[in-house]
Amino acid sequence: MEKYIFTSHSPNDTFEFGETLASHLVAGDVITLEGDLGAGKTSFTKGIGKGLGVQRVINSPTFTIIKEYKGTIPLYHMDVYRLADSEEDLGFDEYFEGDGVTVVEWASIIEEMLPEERLDIYIYHNGNEERTFELRPQGERFISLCKELLS
Repeated sequence: MEKYIFTSHSPNDTFEFGETLASHLVAGDVITLEGDLGAGKTSFTKGIGKGLGVQRVINSPTFTIIKEYKGTIPLYHMDVYRLADSEEDLGFDEYFEGDGVTVVEWASIIEEMLPEERLDIYIYHNGNEERTFELRPQGERFISLCKELLS
């Protein structure tokens, strides 16, 4: 599996990386995010939202599980952390195959429900404000996207 690395030196870098990624996304794209609390998952998602034309404030959907935002392309922001011990079907496939971009925090919890083609991103906290983003594309579309974005 190919991996692509981006290093963020500040929350602003993280936000801008999300915004840049958004310019390459299309309806039906799924981005998964893994990382410790405070790693920057929501800051990154805020950048994606800005890049998709979302005007509302984006915050973590921890207690609601899914938040929907209108933009030039809709953004579906999921935090599935609280589903770790649940067998509940929340209709994720309708989002994954829908008319927007879906960002899933703690996606490993619903691994078996995720589409095969997606962009998995692991965020590692390097100390202070520095983060390492490890992008693991699943499928040719996301391999091409990563090559264009990070080569």
